[in-house]
Amino acid sequence: MVKQDNFKSILSIFKVPGGLVAGATYHFRVLIIFVKNPKLISYIIVPIFINILVGIILYIGLLLPGINLTETIFNSLSLQFDSLIAQLPNWLNFLSYLDNILDWFIEFFIFIILLIIIGFLLVQFGVILGSPFYGQLSEQLEKIRTGTLPEAPPGLLGGIKDIWRAILFELKKIALLLVIGLPMLLLNFFPGGSLVATIGGIALTTSIVCLDFFDGPLERRKLKFREKLTVVRRSLPASATFGLICQVLITLPIINFLGIPVCVAAGTLFCCDRVLPKLLPNNKT
Repeated sequence: MVKQDNFKSILSIFKVPGGLVAGATYHFRVLIIFVKNPKLISYIIVPIFINILVGIILYIGLLLPGINLTETIFNSLSLQFDSLIAQLPNWLNFLSYLDNILDWFIEFFIFIILLIIIGFLLVQFGVILGSPFYGQLSEQLEKIRTGTLPEAPPGLLGGIKDIWRAILFELKKIALLLVIGLPMLLLNFFPGGSLVATIGGIALTTSIVCLDFFDGPLERRKLKFREKLTVVRRSLPASATFGLICQVLITLPIINFLGIPVCVAAGTLFCCDRVLPKLLPNNKT
C-alpha cells in the first residue's frame, strides 16, 4: 500500500495540468462543430477572402522587401568578413564555413520573425474588417454551446457605444504593446537580454492574440479592457497553449487565411467552456 502511494505521488509530480493540454485542443474541437453545423461555414467565407486580400498586400509590402533588405545587409557583411579571413593564416579558413552557417541561421530567424509580424498584423486588420461576420459566427457558436445570448443594448445609441468601445479596445492594445513591447525590445542591447526579450515577446503577443479571439463573448458582456486581461491571466495555463496554437496558425502563410476564422470560433468555444461558467459566474450563460 505504501509503495502504491509513493508511486502515485511520483506520477503526480509529472502529471501535466489538464488546462495545459485542453487549451491547445479547441482549434480541433471547433472543426468538429463546423462539420456538425455546416451553416456556420457561411459566416467565414467573406472573412477568408478579406484575409487573402490583406495577406497579399502584407506579404508583398513587408515580407519581400524584408527578405531583400536582409540579403543585402548579410551579403555586405559576408564580403567584409571574407576579406578579413583572407588576411588570416590558412589554418583559420574554417571560420568562413562558420560564417556561412551563422548567416543562414540568422537569416532564417529573421524570416520567422517577419512571418510572425505579418501574421500578427493580418489578425489585427482581418479581425477588424471581418468583424460583422466574426460577430455573427461567435454569437451562433455561443448559442449552440450555451443555448442563450446576453441581451444587446437596443437602438442607435447602443451601436455608437459599441463602436466607441471597439476603438478604445484597439487603442489600449496598441498602448499595451508600446508600454511593454518597447522596453523588451531595448533588452536586446544588453548581455543576455535577447533571451528575456524573446520570451517576453512571445508572452505579450500570446496575450494580445487571446484578447483578440476571446473578444466576442467577453465584449457581449461589456467587460473592461483590464477585466479581459484578467480573464486571460486567470485562464492560464489553458489560455497560454491556446494562444500559442493561434500564433502558429496565423504565422503559417496561406494556412493563416483559414486559421484566423478557426481561431475566432475556437476562442468563443474556449470562453463558453472555461471562462463563462468558472470565471464569470455572475453572468447568465
